[in-house]
Amino acid sequence: MAAATVYDVIVVGAGNAALCAAISASEQGAKVLVLEKAPETERGGNSLFTAGGFRFVHNGLADLRGDILQDLSEAEAAQIVLPPLSQQTFLDDLMRVTENNSDEQLAEMLVGRSRDTLRWMRQHKVRFIPMFGRQSYKVDGKHHFYGGVNIEAVGGGYGLVDQLLKAAERCGVEIRYDTALVRLLQDRRGVVVGVGAKGPDGFEDLHARAVVLACGGFEANPEMRTRYLGPGWELCRVRGTRHNTGDGIKAALEIGAQPFGGWSTCHAVAWDISAPPFGDRVVLDNFQKHSYPIGIVVNLRGERFVDEGADYRNHTYAKYGREIMKQPQRTAVQIFDAKTIGMVRDEYRIRQVTKAEADTIEDLAQKLGIDVEGLTRTVRAFNEACQPGDYNPSVLDGKGTKGIAPPKSNWALPIDAPPYSGFVVTCGITFTFGGLRINANGEVLDLVDRPIAGLYAAGELVGGIFYGNYLGGAGLMSGAVFGRLAGQSAGRHPKNA
Repeated sequence: MAAATVYDVIVVGAGNAALCAAISASEQGAKVLVLEKAPETERGGNSLFTAGGFRFVHNGLADLRGDILQDLSEAEAAQIVLPPLSQQTFLDDLMRVTENNSDEQLAEMLVGRSRDTLRWMRQHKVRFIPMFGRQSYKVDGKHHFYGGVNIEAVGGGYGLVDQLLKAAERCGVEIRYDTALVRLLQDRRGVVVGVGAKGPDGFEDLHARAVVLACGGFEANPEMRTRYLGPGWELCRVRGTRHNTGDGIKAALEIGAQPFGGWSTCHAVAWDISAPPFGDRVVLDNFQKHSYPIGIVVNLRGERFVDEGADYRNHTYAKYGREIMKQPQRTAVQIFDAKTIGMVRDEYRIRQVTKAEADTIEDLAQKLGIDVEGLTRTVRAFNEACQPGDYNPSVLDGKGTKGIAPPKSNWALPIDAPPYSGFVVTCGITFTFGGLRINANGEVLDLVDRPIAGLYAAGELVGGIFYGNYLGGAGLMSGAVFGRLAGQSAGRHPKNA
């Protein structure tokens, strides 16, 4: 009987972080196996459902054209105003949105390695373009980019996964679909020596000299959501894959891994109320509704409950889903008038959108099931509170309100030009923030901060980076940075074992 194949590295998961880990491990000469719980038709994890946007350090458009945006034409470049993103700004923004809870070492690694990691991905033939449709406004005939996440993989999340899979195949990485992690295998010394898995033919043990866990958080597990995020979270919609049920986290905790990070918080956004329970692989992330900074958001009582203009969308959208969960029937309505409706993102124009339009606020309220008196009163008070100033949606323009709570700190235009449009949203969870603690080598730590030999982690299941809120574009960047790191360390592990 032939001996079972022993791999150098087994990577659990097949999204952005996992594939970066697999490619990186193969660069060390490792024989790599990727295990994907989903069938091939549902591959890609949560990464497939993203816009494919990355936040990374750079010095502006001229700098990017050298090694990242190699396909940009002169005519396109002439129409772009793209501010630089310094290492300090990236780090400051991350710390600010997480209220200084982000682990300093992990945060500095994420920021400091972001540019080189994107360059590395480009060397593996992952192509990038500016995010014209989602991260810029046209001002004086040019596309002014804002908010720090301005570059996306060609083809968005779907294109990112496709390009990384092709890169992994070129590196000789083996991929098995329909194969789920059941447990981690250890020898008598406690070293991780493989995984117990369940595939189409049942259970089997797969041996390796190192394992990288990169199979997502527990956002698709209603029991874990309710246990860690709180009552009612079993009812939220899941923006991405149905397969991210916390398998990697649970398997690691069972062998003594250290839980770390924001276990009671998550990335959750405004999501069309008609969206299905899990991500749609055709519509992808277009159920999101992220132009709220240029409108107002109300609940079914007609009351505003967030500062829509508190900051750039990239700094607030991932925490406002939680605020929607607190509202009656977990429902909110985003309202725009004729002055702003033409500026909303393309996701508002899909066929599956839940919306209404009316010539009066009263009629709009009736069509959408909002308390008529409440909405009328709110819009009247909001309009009276709007202050004069120069309106510019591509910068924090300071054009706010006065005398109402909550305020609107930027981009406050009266809602007074019919027709009025309303879009009905609920909460869509993207990923959870709680996970495993890793060190500077990507090794998973145990309860007394010792590395668990042979075990590495990357992606959503790494805890300690995001707490309470999230910085747009930092998730895919984190997956790539720590995926590359974990793969490199795991790929070298067999040589030093």
